[in-house]
Amino acid sequence: MLTATGLVLLMTPGVAFFYGAMVRQTSINTTLLQSFGIMAMVTILWVVVGFSLAFGESVGGGVIGNPSTYFFFKDVGAAPNKELAPTLPLTLYAMYEAAFAILTPALIAGAVVERAHFSALVLFCGIWHLLVYCPIAHCTWAPGGLFRKFGQLDFAGGTVVHMSSGYSALVLAKLVGVRLIDADEKPNEKTAYIPYMMLGTALMWFGWQGFNGGSALHANALACQAILNTNASAATCMAVWALLDNARGRQVTGVSVCGGIVCGLVAVTPAAGYVTVGAAMVIGAVSAIVCNTFIRAFRNQRMVDDTVDVFGCHGVAGTCGMVLTSMFATDDVNPDDEFNGLFYGETTLFWRTLSVAAGVIVYVTAMTYLTYALVSAVIPFRVTLKQERAGLDASLHGSLHGLSDIIKNLDELWKDG
Repeated sequence: MLTATGLVLLMTPGVAFFYGAMVRQTSINTTLLQSFGIMAMVTILWVVVGFSLAFGESVGGGVIGNPSTYFFFKDVGAAPNKELAPTLPLTLYAMYEAAFAILTPALIAGAVVERAHFSALVLFCGIWHLLVYCPIAHCTWAPGGLFRKFGQLDFAGGTVVHMSSGYSALVLAKLVGVRLIDADEKPNEKTAYIPYMMLGTALMWFGWQGFNGGSALHANALACQAILNTNASAATCMAVWALLDNARGRQVTGVSVCGGIVCGLVAVTPAAGYVTVGAAMVIGAVSAIVCNTFIRAFRNQRMVDDTVDVFGCHGVAGTCGMVLTSMFATDDVNPDDEFNGLFYGETTLFWRTLSVAAGVIVYVTAMTYLTYALVSAVIPFRVTLKQERAGLDASLHGSLHGLSDIIKNLDELWKDG
């Protein structure tokens, strides 16, 4: 579990490189910095009160944890907690879950890079962590959690991580508005550095072994099955994605391959410990078709400017994965699973999953609006037109990439007077 914790922590820098590859070069350093700022913010909150809210004693009917249970990591030590992880030191379990809590808001940031103010975005993610992530994590994974008692299955974060971040990203992108780019420049057309995307994808794929495999909380057959399913889904999704692009007359690019890998990883996350490897490959194939089609169509509209396709890769793939989990789950893989899926002759899990997913979407949407309003009342969320044109690296953080960038930024500032 020490290794799994390190692997999941590695995913947030992976996200930073993945997102940094898809912005203009004048904002790449800011995009990387946002992920590290969110890591610091969420880690502090997790130690102070986040772990209590997510995994403390259930209050409010299993909606949230008591904030005083582990306040400032009180009573979080070497002794295991029988209800949370009976074979692990509670400190290790708490830090493993902290890695999930850090990653989730970092995913949201990609929807508004190049135009969101660094301070406002980090503050947003801190409040969002308390209002959105902690309650959903408690409902889903805590022993007395509302969704867990209801019978929802989410092995490693389909609702907690991917649906919550994906739908929040969509709402936040709509609230912040589109990028004010030149008329002849299309969004996502000018990427900064594709090798960064390949590096980020590799770090995430590597880290996902701990993300899904570690969620078994044991070095056992279930962990091995989760890792097998994770890689099978990612590989299948990547292959089907490339075949789709080829069939539609498009080139197979580094961007498309990486997108396919990530969508396959996201989709299998809730199912990793509940389905066979064949079902995991079907999940990867279906998510490739759904997400590829959606992302291509979504990019052709300009009402919502999701800079790096966070909603398509996480919201859509996460929802797809949750629904497919309720179809393919079988107690042959996980004897602790109380329900079989729709394709095994039972409908209970399917309808419960749809109910929980709908509730999560409504809650996340409302809380994202509230969090945005709270932050905007304190800090302007969006940078100025001058700052956006000049690039956030120079205008917010005094970081330039070379002489050509200095000249370009001076020219942009001169145009704005």
